[in-house]
Amino acid sequence: MKLTGTFFHKQDKYTLTSLVNTYRFQNTSEVSSMVPSNMEEPLVGSNIQKTGGPKESLVVTEVKKQLYLAGPLIAGCLLQNVVQMISVMFVGHLGELALSSASIATSFAGVTGFSLLSGMASSLDTLCGQAFGAKQYHLLGIYKQRAILVLTLVSVVVAMVWAYTGQILLLVGQDAEIAMGAGSYIRWLIPALFVYGLLQCHVRFLQTQNIVLPVMMSAGVTALSHVPVCWLLVYKLGLGNKGAALANAISYLANVSILTVYIRWWSFELLVLLSGLLPNPKLEASVLSISLNTGSLVFMIPFGLGAAISTRVSNELGAGQPQAARLATRVTMVLGLVAGVSLGLVMILVRNIWGYAYSNEKEVVENISRMMPILGMAFVFDDMQCVLSGVIRGCGLQKIGACVNLGAYYLVGVPAALCFAFFYHFGGMGLWFGIICGLAVQMLLLLSITLCTNWEKEASKAKDRVFSSSLHVDMTT
Repeated sequence: MKLTGTFFHKQDKYTLTSLVNTYRFQNTSEVSSMVPSNMEEPLVGSNIQKTGGPKESLVVTEVKKQLYLAGPLIAGCLLQNVVQMISVMFVGHLGELALSSASIATSFAGVTGFSLLSGMASSLDTLCGQAFGAKQYHLLGIYKQRAILVLTLVSVVVAMVWAYTGQILLLVGQDAEIAMGAGSYIRWLIPALFVYGLLQCHVRFLQTQNIVLPVMMSAGVTALSHVPVCWLLVYKLGLGNKGAALANAISYLANVSILTVYIRWWSFELLVLLSGLLPNPKLEASVLSISLNTGSLVFMIPFGLGAAISTRVSNELGAGQPQAARLATRVTMVLGLVAGVSLGLVMILVRNIWGYAYSNEKEVVENISRMMPILGMAFVFDDMQCVLSGVIRGCGLQKIGACVNLGAYYLVGVPAALCFAFFYHFGGMGLWFGIICGLAVQMLLLLSITLCTNWEKEASKAKDRVFSSSLHVDMTT
């Protein structure tokens, strides 16, 4: 194909870049011959499963593709979350003060560090996913290396804040013993911060290429080894709760080593920080920490579904297949609803025994039993918003998603939680009632955005995003 009869002047509608992008996108056979042979395959061997025969419906094929991705991702996310859960369990049996101090520290770490790094790393869901769908494999490594550099620099700043956690908690009115214990715990958690950023980049780099089995297997090995590591550091070496914090860093590092051979978290962790201002702060902080830990564990299932749909949508949009992206979205919404209702019922059924996994204190166990039905109801909304957030990430609409999160949680959820807990005196349950309000608003807003999405337009935007990046790389090399 020849570009003839094209004149460039001030009134031209198209720029040189858009002409080159259009030329390259519409003439895939010519583009393939222009790309060097070492760019014809992904940076890492892909294990995409071929599904569906000639008589198989598109819906069944899409369900198989999503379950193939979501299954290992769910298992991997659950196993990664088990690391922190095991640490909290070990600390919980040291006493109420140790548990409440570690709970406050873990929440502060989530608010200021882990959620920040996870949110920043989620940009790879869009960039790497759409680049992989468009077969621009050379961009994947470039995106990951830039993300690692940025997250490492951010981790340095966060580590400086963590060093003064005890003093910060005293300034916001936390109990002095809890504040000092939390400050000591989080300082031992600083090594885990730097490793966590690397882990998030590696996981998303592989996930967007449909390489999910290594993520699951590495997380499994890490979870299995975390129990003896915790026992050694907490009990055998006598480090107590500081040993549990250090064990997190060791396990995250092991996970990264194996792999290399969203504002939303903030509001949830804020529950535990606010619980320290309630009457009987040790009990409230312990119960809210166990509740949040439980919610985080079951959240890994919709998180895996969200990661799967983010990969599917970004890949299909990058490949110029808007109808396939729309079908994938509809399928994952059904899967998400089924998972949410099922797990909510399970949480209600185990309400009377779950607390014993974390504490032998009868008062703590009884409060957990009353809290579990509320968690089950909250999870149904949380499940749906998670899979819808995956669609948003796959489309590259993180700015819109961030605005939805900000409005839903900080204009609705947190104010409602404060009203229920402190003005209507519902205590810790009131904090969760407020979050349920925020989750419902978030889910409805994301659902509206998804239903109103112009998939043809999103496919066009994905094409422009990928090829403009590719053109820039080509011009600088």
